Amino acid sequence: MSKWQLPPEGGHMERPSGVYYQTMNMTEINARLKQNDLIIIPVGSTECHGAAQPLGEDTFLVTRMAEQVALKMGCTVAEPVWYGSHPYNHLGMPGTVVVPEDAFLANLRAVIAGFWNTGFRKQILLNGHGQEEVIPLALHQWAKKYQVPCILISLHWPTVIHDYLKDKAHGGPFETPFQHACEVEASYSLALFPEFMDMKLAVDTKPEGFLPPGHVDKGGEVYHLPIKGHEHVGLGGTEVLVYPEGVIGRPTLANVEKAKPGLDALFDYMCKLINDIMTRFPAGQLPPVDKVTQRDPKEIEALLKGPLNGGKHIYTVAYPP
Repeated sequence: MSKWQLPPEGGHMERPSGVYYQTMNMTEINARLKQNDLIIIPVGSTECHGAAQPLGEDTFLVTRMAEQVALKMGCTVAEPVWYGSHPYNHLGMPGTVVVPEDAFLANLRAVIAGFWNTGFRKQILLNGHGQEEVIPLALHQWAKKYQVPCILISLHWPTVIHDYLKDKAHGGPFETPFQHACEVEASYSLALFPEFMDMKLAVDTKPEGFLPPGHVDKGGEVYHLPIKGHEHVGLGGTEVLVYPEGVIGRPTLANVEKAKPGLDALFDYMCKLINDIMTRFPAGQLPPVDKVTQRDPKEIEALLKGPLNGGKHIYTVAYPP
């Protein structure tokens, strides 16, 4: 039995529940910053997930995850990044909205800058899509450009709980490996947003590749094979040609109970991470200036004060972000 309420009673994106940044006014935001200045930014995608699962599945996964954690920890959640970067094999699939990497990176840098300027200088970008090679680049590009104290983390949820996502042959609870819109992903979706799932429409497919098993990892890189899914082009077919159903695997085997232990472990880790950050750096405190930047201390002091408190806004350093 899960320690958390699974499935939850719906989402919070339009509820005045004190979870989402965009549903608060500035009075509430300023009060929140004095208590907890960490924000979770869910980063998802809009893509085909087959006949039974919503096109926003990747995004709903990370928003519902972030909501559960924020409700317990008192941190804030940003409305998600709905459109993501995609590997080559997703290109051309109807239902999938592919954002070029340069535009995606620029958008993430702008999001980071806006929240930093507001006062949320501790940020966890919670990734729910196969773009784990792109998001860390945005963090480092932003940090190189601004060189200000901050805590920026890219957290790819499958990496945190990889053992819970494996098939039974590798010690996990599933019949089949984690890939895309599969048994695993559908199980986690049923545990977090069953209202968007219509599993009677689910259709299975048989995964295939051009090389024998043992070289290329599958979804989420949970098996730690030598070649990650985003580290190749050409070792498998493109989705629109090989998997027109929009799924890789057997979503018909999905079951909410298979996902609950993994979600328990994920939520526990996220709570520990946030608690450790906030214990080491309570609200208003950041890593020491003299250890993280060589910018002029007076300039840093002005940026940390912000434009409404006798200082300057972040865009005086550079624009665009």
